[in-house]
Amino acid sequence: MKNKFRYIYIALVAFSIAIIFSACNDDDETSGTPRIDYIRITEPGASDSLLVSAGQGQLIAIIGENLKEAVGIEFNNLPATLTTPYVTNTSILVRVPSEVPEEVTNQMVLYFKNGSTLTYDFSVSINKPSVTSMECEYVNAGGLAVIHGDFFYEPLKVIFPGDVEGEIISVEDNTIKVTVPEGATPGQISVRSNFGSGLSSFMFRDNRNIIINSDPFVGWAGSEYVVSNPGTEDPELINGNYIRVNKQIGAWGWTDVVAGSPTDMAPLSTNIPDDAIMHPEMYSLKFEVNTIKPFNGSGLRLVLGLTGYDPGSYTWSPPYDTEGNWETITIPFKEMVDAYVAAGSQVVVDINGYYTRVTIFGGTALDCDMCLDNFRIVPNKY
Repeated sequence: MKNKFRYIYIALVAFSIAIIFSACNDDDETSGTPRIDYIRITEPGASDSLLVSAGQGQLIAIIGENLKEAVGIEFNNLPATLTTPYVTNTSILVRVPSEVPEEVTNQMVLYFKNGSTLTYDFSVSINKPSVTSMECEYVNAGGLAVIHGDFFYEPLKVIFPGDVEGEIISVEDNTIKVTVPEGATPGQISVRSNFGSGLSSFMFRDNRNIIINSDPFVGWAGSEYVVSNPGTEDPELINGNYIRVNKQIGAWGWTDVVAGSPTDMAPLSTNIPDDAIMHPEMYSLKFEVNTIKPFNGSGLRLVLGLTGYDPGSYTWSPPYDTEGNWETITIPFKEMVDAYVAAGSQVVVDINGYYTRVTIFGGTALDCDMCLDNFRIVPNKY
C-alpha cells in the first residue's frame, strides 16, 4: 500500500513540475520584445506571398514574435479591430480599415498592454473610384445624371466622353448626382479622385447594337405609338423618337408595341451580335423606360434574337415605376435565352437577322402609360 501511495506522490510531483515548467515557458514566450518579421496574405496555399501594402478591407496576417499582448492597431492613424482568438504570440490576423485616412503615413502601429508600441512601415492602397451603373444611361445636356459605384472619395471630378466635365450636385454614399455638360458624347464616363480614375463599366448613351429605336419606325405593328414631336404632356426625347403606349389593356389583352420579321425590321434585326447568340451570358438587353403611370399589371413579352415569329418569349414582369423619369433597364440576355429554350426554341446565329416582337400581355389588367426606347443587346462590360 505504501508503494502505491509513493507512486501516486511521485506522479503528482511530476505533474506539478510539468505545469510550472509549462507556465514558465508561456511567460518566456511573451517576455521578449515584440517584433514583426513580415506580413502575408491569409490564404493557406499562398503563405509565401509577402506584403508591403494591402487594399482597403483586406484581411492580412502579421507574423512575428511576442505579439500576444497586443491590444490595438492602427493603419495611417485609423484603428482596426483586433479579435482575441486571432491574436497569438507569433501572429495576428486583422482586417485593414476601409475608411480613407485624413493623413497617409504609410505606417502600421501596434499597441501593447504594457503601454509600448511597435511601428512598422506598411502602406494601404486606397481604391480608385468604381463606376458600375447609371439610373439612366441616356441623359440630355443640362439633365441630372445619377451615377452609382463605390470609393467616391471627395474631392471628385466627373468627366463625360468628349472630355467635358460635369457639375457635381451631390455625393452621398455610393451615388453621385451630376449635371450632364454640353458636348458630352457616347462613351465611358470617368470619375476621378485623389486616389485614381475609374472608367464606367457601361457606355453613356450607348448606341451599339440598337435593335429597336423607332428612328425611323420599321415593322408592321406599332407605328401609332411612336412619338416624334413631344407635346406638353409627353416626356422629353432622349435619343430621337420613342414609343409611348397610353391605353387601358384588359386581362389577357394583346397589344403589339413593336413587331416584324427580319425583313420588316431591316437593318436593325441584324444588329444582334453573333457572339451574343453564342455566349449570351456575356451580354445583356438594355432599354430605357419611363412609366408615367405605374407598370403594375400585365407584362412585357419580348421576342428578340429568335428565328421564328413567336416560338417562345421572355416576359419582363411588373411592378416597376419610374415616377415619370427615364431609367435604364438591364436584363441578362442569358435569362432570356433560358426562357426561350425552356419553351422549346433554339437560339442560333442567323445572318439574315431575327424576329422582333414587344407585346404587352398578361393575366392582369393594366392602365398603361409607358414609354420605351433604345432596345440594345450589349456586352456586360465595356
